[in-house]
Amino acid sequence: MKIYHIVLPEVWESFKDKEFYKAESLDTEGFIHCSFAEQLEDVLKRYYKGVKEVLILEIETDKLNSKLINEPSTNDEIYPHIYGEVNMDSIVKVVSREQ
Repeated sequence: MKIYHIVLPEVWESFKDKEFYKAESLDTEGFIHCSFAEQLEDVLKRYYKGVKEVLILEIETDKLNSKLINEPSTNDEIYPHIYGEVNMDSIVKVVSREQ
């Protein structure tokens, strides 16, 4: 299964040559926020309005080393959350998206 994580290009730049990716939310909330494909547009509108460019990381959950839990979040909708760092070999695609 594929899930998606949105990141700013300047944040991604500091991780792209490393073995693991770690979003700030892992430290502040204990997990990395992700979305299912059908949730991406709403998440972009809700949290990235006015941001010129974002990167969308496509993560293959079968390759993910950290714990993945689907749980209620915004509006009690179920979202995938990663409880740990994302191993780079689980990121199968990075797509730039201009808003």
